[in-house]
Amino acid sequence: MSTAIERAPSSQRATGTEGGPSPKRRRSTGLREGRAAWVLALPFCLLFLVFTLWPVAQSLFMSFTDTRAKDLRTPFSVDVIGLENYTRALSDETFLRAIRNTAYFVLVGVPLTILLALAAAVALDRGITKFRSVFRLGFYTPVITSIVAVAVVWQYLLRDEFGLINTVLGWFGIDGPNWLGDANWSMPGLIMMAAWRNFGTGMIIFLAGLQGVPWALHEAASIDGANTWQRFLHITLPLLRPVILFVSVTTMIGYLQFFEEPFVMTNGGPLDSTLSMSLYTYRQFGFGNYGYAAALSYIIFVAVAVITALQFRALRENT
Repeated sequence: MSTAIERAPSSQRATGTEGGPSPKRRRSTGLREGRAAWVLALPFCLLFLVFTLWPVAQSLFMSFTDTRAKDLRTPFSVDVIGLENYTRALSDETFLRAIRNTAYFVLVGVPLTILLALAAAVALDRGITKFRSVFRLGFYTPVITSIVAVAVVWQYLLRDEFGLINTVLGWFGIDGPNWLGDANWSMPGLIMMAAWRNFGTGMIIFLAGLQGVPWALHEAASIDGANTWQRFLHITLPLLRPVILFVSVTTMIGYLQFFEEPFVMTNGGPLDSTLSMSLYTYRQFGFGNYGYAAALSYIIFVAVAVITALQFRALRENT
């Protein structure tokens, strides 16, 4: 027995620690696991490098060149011109108008979409008790519906004559405008369609956030005499701050890149009143001005990044 006891420390010294592997064995195991992880990640890394990182680098380089092609039968003419594409964009009246149109669409469309989403979520969480699943499905269906189908329906709704919206306005003695044919009303028409089509996504996210608000806080505030609006303003909204941040950021990013609505419904008209930055960039690619279009794409990217950072700064929680 004494021999076994005396041998125990020597075996422990061989393994490095009591019952644990030696440092050399741990390093060997770590190296094997690291190699296995890289082997498993290699296909994704290669795909990311070839189909994402390399095209991004190429497009960034292209934005500093005068890459253009008159037609598909002629080779590209590439000349490095530095920041000329970017300075040209800042003096391009059509692109500046597209920026103003996009800002109008975002500043009006994002708050409207968020308000509709929050109102629908509150109604489904507290107000609507019967057929709740049916309402959820109905509110979310436009999100997964093809933009072409939505555009066709809204073109009929926004018709100058016999359109449903103008017909309803006529019941109240209001002469509805030519929504898609008037430069002053075309953008509000697109904003209404975009808000109707996209609020379902925010509604689902807000609904999940509302179900995470402890009901005990509302009961305690109600006992203290707070009414429904006060409880919503001082309990629900502060607790929904992270959700509001997420919904506002994702909605803002989508609206800054809005393309489908004017492309399908108005083609940027009338008189470029619905021309967006993305639609103008798409047209430049179509005209063969690839270098200039690449520069416009990076201007949009910088705008999205800056506005997103400002939103995080304005809405982040004070911790």
